Amino acid sequence: MPSSPDTAPPSSRPFSQSTYQVRLEWGVDGLARLAPADVVVVVDVLRFSTTVTDAVAAGGDVPLDAAAHAVSLNGAAVAAAADPGATVLLGCLRNAAAVARAVMAEQERRGARTSIAVIAAGELAARGPAGPLRFAVEDQLGAGAIIDALGALGIDHTAPEAAAAAESFRALRGAVRHLLTASGSGQELLGRGLRDEVLAAASVDAVDTVPVLRDGVFVAS
Repeated sequence: MPSSPDTAPPSSRPFSQSTYQVRLEWGVDGLARLAPADVVVVVDVLRFSTTVTDAVAAGGDVPLDAAAHAVSLNGAAVAAAADPGATVLLGCLRNAAAVARAVMAEQERRGARTSIAVIAAGELAARGPAGPLRFAVEDQLGAGAIIDALGALGIDHTAPEAAAAAESFRALRGAVRHLLTASGSGQELLGRGLRDEVLAAASVDAVDTVPVLRDGVFVAS
């Protein structure tokens, strides 16, 4: 009997991106669609990835559960859903190049071609973890910045979805500050008096820290 799309081997599932080293999807459901990857990079620019990255850069360790309650559910849900055998990193615009270097270091440590799933968290269009996912331009740009940085290091066998994100970042890099403040997520945060936080999130390669999830806690990689 033919396999169903969910039970078929990754190589035969059309949305698994299994033939590519660098893959891109959206949210928890997107992560489940992809073939298992050695490294999962969670991108939730406003605000999970950025907030946790800055906290770890300042010398702190950040428990996943605490960050989910204090910051946002989106990125936390993706990190929690990653395969236990995967290395889970947090990426954003602020540490895009550092994430690429961390992935390269992991590949060198493993001594083998390393698959990377870049997961843009998106935004929940309704309250609660089961709400529908909304496209978030800030996460598209953050994912694209990381994929672009990977390509600069020679990790450039990218799925079409990943390549499109990288090209969007390259084309729009000069407008990132405007795009983040003008986006729906940015406008929501500006309405809460968090303009400085949004502008900080738009700073590309401002920090060298890459949070990695170990035993339920984000620490410096």
